[in-house]
Amino acid sequence: MSEPPRPRQRRTRPAENDLKAAWERNAPAWIGWARAPGHDSYWRFHRDLFLELVPSPRGVTLDLGCGEGRLARDLALLGHAVVGVDASPTLLAAAREAAPEIELHLADAAGLPFADASFDLVVAFMSLQDIEDLDGAVREAARVLAPEGRLCLAIVHPLNSAGLFAGDEGTSPFVIEGSYLDPSLYVDEIEREDHHLRFESAHRPLQAYTEALADAGLLVERLREPPLPRHAVVSDRNARWRRIPLFLHARAVKPGGRDGRQGAEEVGPAAAVAWR
Repeated sequence: MSEPPRPRQRRTRPAENDLKAAWERNAPAWIGWARAPGHDSYWRFHRDLFLELVPSPRGVTLDLGCGEGRLARDLALLGHAVVGVDASPTLLAAAREAAPEIELHLADAAGLPFADASFDLVVAFMSLQDIEDLDGAVREAARVLAPEGRLCLAIVHPLNSAGLFAGDEGTSPFVIEGSYLDPSLYVDEIEREDHHLRFESAHRPLQAYTEALADAGLLVERLREPPLPRHAVVSDRNARWRRIPLFLHARAVKPGGRDGRQGAEEVGPAAAVAWR
């Protein structure tokens, strides 16, 4: 696999930002980036790593922050009955155009338009760091989960959002100039070939996510910091991410009174292997 063109990246930390408005503003650029072969880690390795945590299809699956719909489409191909929700009208329109058979809703993650216990699985793939009301979104995810249902999430690893590598060499030190522990907003501007993209997100320490899960009554089953897979290491610069994790993955369960047949034995790497 050839290395993608080297991106140019610049990070700033604004004092204020409206994340919902930012993602609607950046939606056209994101659609182009997300659907361009080789321009995003999703296609190269991230989807497969995340699917290792996802339970086998059962009941209905909610894609929380579905964006332009690529994960929803992939989950549907794996047999999931998928419902998607996003706060960006532009992203939702793109998702609907690409897969009109998938049920999609325009809504805020902290105010979902669904009844209690509507879903057996909620996936939040790379969305929670872009949602201002993290606690509200996790509470709503727990509310719409059926007992023994799972929440599977992927976020930018809090180390990643707190710092940057000092250089491009594989041995470059990773530097956190501000505070890891204090939440902050950040903007990453990335240019590659004819794509210019702004990621506008919130940095939060790991504790913010685990406390949100605990406060919502969810129990963490898995917490993973996957290194960059060896097959995705195509340069010395790229190899830096085998020392510091790019992403954080977690799976949490909602305790309850069902028979518990949807358990750890139904999850694993099978779904990811199906793509290879």
